[in-house]
Amino acid sequence: MNPILQVKDLTKFYGDFKATEGISFELLKNTSTALIGPNGSGKTTTLSMLTGLVEPSKGAIKFYNHTSPDIRSIIGFLPQYPKFFPWLSAFEFVEMAAMLSGVETKNASIEAKKTLGFVGLDGDLKKKVGTFSGGMKQRLGLAQAIVHKPQLLLLDEPVSALDPVGRRQILNLLKELQQKTTILYSTHILNDAEEMTDQLLFLKEGRLVEQGSLSDVRNRYAEPKVIIEFDGIEEVRRFLRTSPWNTSVDGLIVSIDVRLNEVEMSSILMKLSNEKFQVRKVERQTVSLEEIFMRVAVIK
Repeated sequence: MNPILQVKDLTKFYGDFKATEGISFELLKNTSTALIGPNGSGKTTTLSMLTGLVEPSKGAIKFYNHTSPDIRSIIGFLPQYPKFFPWLSAFEFVEMAAMLSGVETKNASIEAKKTLGFVGLDGDLKKKVGTFSGGMKQRLGLAQAIVHKPQLLLLDEPVSALDPVGRRQILNLLKELQQKTTILYSTHILNDAEEMTDQLLFLKEGRLVEQGSLSDVRNRYAEPKVIIEFDGIEEVRRFLRTSPWNTSVDGLIVSIDVRLNEVEMSSILMKLSNEKFQVRKVERQTVSLEEIFMRVAVIK
C-alpha cells in the first residue's frame, strides 16, 4: 500500500532550542496513527509543521497525489485548544470552514448540515457557539476539520478535555472516520491509543525513539513469560516436579520464563493436556502501553 504522507528528517529550531530533530515516518491510506510522548516532546510542533502552520527548519514533507501548494483541501486539523467565533451559529461556523477548505459555495451549506449531523449537533445548528459546552465545542471542532472530507485528519489531543461520556462519543466518531480517511492524532491517554491505532510513534525530547504497530512494539518489550493458574496447590506441586522450564510461584499461579514463540507455547499446552493438569487459565504475559511508554518515552 502506498503512503499518503511521507515525513523525512523533520527538524524545527526556535533559536538555540531544538523542538524536533530528524523525525521520519510514513502514513498509509485509511490508517490511524498515535503520536505519543510526554509534554514538551514535540507532538504539537510536529502536527503544526504538517499543517503548514509552522515552517520546518529542515526536512521534507511529501503528500502523495497532491501537487497544489495549498494543502487545506486535503488536510483537516483540530488543534488542542480550538478557537471559535462565539457570535456565529454552529452552522455558520462549519459552513465558513467548508468554504475556506475549498468546498464550492453552493455545496458548503449541504456539507455543513450533513457534518453537524454526523457529530451529533444536528439539533444545535442555529445555536450560538458562545453558548456551547466544552463537549459540544469539541464536536464542533471535529466538524470543521472533516466538513471538506480531507484525505488526512490531524488531531492534537482530541479527547483530553472531555469527561468519560464525551470521550467515548468522540472516540466512536473517530473509529467511524477511520474507515474513510487517514488519521494522525497526538494523545497522552494511552487507553485510546490501544483502542484505535494501527501505528505508534513515540517522541521524546523532539526525537522519534520508537515506532511500529501495537503488536510489534509490544513484542519488542514483552516479558518472556507464560502464566498458568492451577486449580489447587497439589497441581502446582505436581507441575513443578516435572517442569523443564525456569519457573516462579505465587500461590496457585506459576510463571514460566520462556521465549514467546509458538513452539514453546505448544510444548507447555501439550504437557498440561497430556498429564491432565487441572488449570483455571493459561495466558501469555502482555505488556501494557503504559509500561512501554514509561520505558521508551520517559526512562529510555
